[in-house]
Amino acid sequence: MTIATSPRDAAVSTAGLELHYGATPVLKGIDVALGQGQTLALLGPSGCGKTTLLRLVAGLLAPSKGSVSIAGQVVADAATSVFAPPEKRNLGMVFQDYALWPHMTVGGNVSFPLEMRGVGRAERERRTLAALEKVGLAAYAGRRPSDLSGGQQQRVAIARAIVAEPQLILFDEPLSNLDRELRENMVGELAELITSLGLTAIYVTHDHSEALTLADQVAVMRGGLIEQLASPDELIARPATPEVADFLRLGGIADLQRRDEAWLFKGSDVALVGAPSGASDTARVLIPVAALTVGEIRPGRLAATVLRSQFRGDGHLATVTPVGVRDVELQVLSRNKLKPGDAVGLAIDTDHIRWFENLDHSPQ
Repeated sequence: MTIATSPRDAAVSTAGLELHYGATPVLKGIDVALGQGQTLALLGPSGCGKTTLLRLVAGLLAPSKGSVSIAGQVVADAATSVFAPPEKRNLGMVFQDYALWPHMTVGGNVSFPLEMRGVGRAERERRTLAALEKVGLAAYAGRRPSDLSGGQQQRVAIARAIVAEPQLILFDEPLSNLDRELRENMVGELAELITSLGLTAIYVTHDHSEALTLADQVAVMRGGLIEQLASPDELIARPATPEVADFLRLGGIADLQRRDEAWLFKGSDVALVGAPSGASDTARVLIPVAALTVGEIRPGRLAATVLRSQFRGDGHLATVTPVGVRDVELQVLSRNKLKPGDAVGLAIDTDHIRWFENLDHSPQ
């Protein structure tokens, strides 16, 4: 999988990157190239390899195979034993626990990387104040981190990451320790900050809403591989696999089997009305929320039973299961609250269905 940027022109790139712990592969060959001023989100469940990939880029781990380049310079290459430590890679990092020193002031925390590089006091103070101004915290330089809110501490961590003007910023689940409301507010704020500062960033998260909000490109990872690498709009409109669609919670996944000219939900006699004919006898499909309209049970509609319902800003999102079909759950948006056990009828717009098996045409 490769972002549409030439590795030669990339701010950061990897080629055939692998990491093994003994005989166990953790990453199985990663090729990415991220353009200057872009943000790449590494998205996936725990254990998929996203944090390992970030650590390889950071220089906290050495690759078993393959290479890492930053701004066109090779900083790690397993074949030639090239390995630059983190402090030689000109990057900044923001961690999920912020890693702020409680005994230091906000200004002291931000200036610390410059002190470690031997920058003079006057220049440190100037650059520290400039970094704090960029994140809106210049007035807090003399305070302790414990005097600040979680969101303010997050901005201090970002100021410390950018104070040395690195060519790459790495974010390791930086919002995971915040409560839900603050996290939702910080996502938009962080996206605006990354854009306004012109940062090139790699952002690790397991939260798809964070990734889709922040990133120019999203790499959905599974089992040490990149399952799909695309823009947020492309991911939502055209998920490459059922696993990507399921992880992003884009709708219900169902297995179908063809009998005569009808497509039936696998293991049932329930037909998906209006599905196209094709040469294949089996298919897996994504039925997104946008494909379903809920109403009364009547001919031409799919009878279903409500399992649960959750309110969201534009209505009630109900999870339903088709009557007579096992192991299939669909999501439908309703203006009215639906209760568990309610019987409903589903009208399905098959033009919105995503087919993952070739029929007599390419996937829609």
